[in-house]
Amino acid sequence: MASALVHQEPPAHRLGANGYGVRVVTNKGSPGVVRVRLDLAYDGGGFSGWAVQPGLRTVAGVLSEALTTVLRTQVPVVVAGRTDTGVHARGQVAHIDVPAEAMDRLRAHDGTTGPPVLVRRLSKLLPDDVVLHDAQVAAPGFDARFSPVSRRYAYRVCDTHRDPLTRSFVLWHRGPLDVAAMAASTGPLLGLHDFAAYAKPREGATTIRTLLRFDWQRVHDGPDAGLVVAQVEADAFCHSMVRSLVGACLAVGENRRDPAWPAQLLADGHRSLVAPAHGLTLEHVTYPPDDKLATRATQARARRDLLNPSEPAGAFEQGVQDTG
Repeated sequence: MASALVHQEPPAHRLGANGYGVRVVTNKGSPGVVRVRLDLAYDGGGFSGWAVQPGLRTVAGVLSEALTTVLRTQVPVVVAGRTDTGVHARGQVAHIDVPAEAMDRLRAHDGTTGPPVLVRRLSKLLPDDVVLHDAQVAAPGFDARFSPVSRRYAYRVCDTHRDPLTRSFVLWHRGPLDVAAMAASTGPLLGLHDFAAYAKPREGATTIRTLLRFDWQRVHDGPDAGLVVAQVEADAFCHSMVRSLVGACLAVGENRRDPAWPAQLLADGHRSLVAPAHGLTLEHVTYPPDDKLATRATQARARRDLLNPSEPAGAFEQGVQDTG
């Protein structure tokens, strides 16, 4: 049976009197800025991933260009999950630090000010495959990258009646899958492990992650009815980790491997198979209550520095980040 798989070798905060009653973030040595949370979705099929890359169309590149036009200044975009080429997002979260003077210019003729105006203006500039759902002044301590407690991805597979209208975000699989065997294979992977077998190596980066949820089911109703869907949730993900986990389970579902094989890969450190990108969607990013945001961000930074001592300063802005 043919398979579609391939083998893989903290800032301080204060309230600012700028006419909006919004919080102004102050960093030592930098002017006051307003931190704004962005909630967005995109079809990853037309993008070479999230991170800006010279000469390539990326989500961050398109969003940054639109932001520069609206704000009349460049602002770094910090994201919760840097998705790979072809990976979609339904619940992506990012933040930007907008200079106070640029925030002052966000005024509409109807009297609306601030983030709602940003949403209106960006929506006119962004392409159809990127949608900005919301923008709001972030709660004190919020950091799109470091404050999350988990990220959740879904991977969708069709092994029965193919629907050509879903081909851009559903993997078509030739032949029925043994979903019970796939579901049975995930249990030993849960918890804190070194997921080197399920990660594309990156120099200086840790592969230790906590997998909180990994389950497979055949959906019987709703928009995913008839599909075999994996829900995968972790504190963070290594590069290509979700697609590698899915790839191992698909081999089990094809009865080419037994349900113990994914755990054996984890223990042995042997490289897993990698499922195609287009079946994967970032569904949701979970953040703690507002009064825990700053603490969570501080803890995540400290853990990153402990586990990734060789990661250079500013690596995130260059596009180095956990990804599915």
